[in-house]
Amino acid sequence: MIILNIETSTHICSVSLSKDGKNIFSKSDAQGQNHASLLNLFIEEALQHLPESIKKPDAVAVSSGPGSYTGLRIGVSTAKGLCYGFGIPLISVNTLELMAYAAIQNIENKDNTFFCPMIDARRMEVYNGFYDEKLNVVREIKPDIITEGIYNEYLNSNNVVFFGNGMEKCRELLTHPHAVFISDINPLSDNMLYFSERAFLNGNTEDVAYFEPFYLKEFQVTTPKKKV
Repeated sequence: MIILNIETSTHICSVSLSKDGKNIFSKSDAQGQNHASLLNLFIEEALQHLPESIKKPDAVAVSSGPGSYTGLRIGVSTAKGLCYGFGIPLISVNTLELMAYAAIQNIENKDNTFFCPMIDARRMEVYNGFYDEKLNVVREIKPDIITEGIYNEYLNSNNVVFFGNGMEKCRELLTHPHAVFISDINPLSDNMLYFSERAFLNGNTEDVAYFEPFYLKEFQVTTPKKKV
């Protein structure tokens, strides 16, 4: 089972090739705004690591967001083109789940702990979700305007680990003693194989023609108007 994994939902462009549960190739660039020029080069290099007797991967997996419109558009359109060209299935991987999985690997004591990946949506807005240590969804993905005490219903009874590129601007407002912040948790193709191989084995693939990712602009976060 060989899967090409593509991650372009944030400023990082990354590609990996996995074979039977292990990455056999991985490359990433965190400079930002280079996805269009780098992605195809990374993919070409990854495909050179296919075993000699194999001409194509069994599937292509791509991050589905939430994330940058430009980054996701480049990643998804490239993944679709590969699937059409090779005649192989397309797999989507939720960006926040991918980040939560990476964070869970970095925490030793996970008891009574929730994990909250945050994607920056400008101003004091973030897109996030809440997961437990087994990646069960505690709260579905939604956009939030960060205010003091916004997550106290979770923090009063659990530790909550916050991470992602939307985390830093929230630190000053999330002052609860159960709030934990960890840096350098980014969505990377290296961490996609847990999801992409499981999806492949279970037959959970996307319609290549109609699949669309979770662009940040699909949801508008608005402040309720004051009653006059």
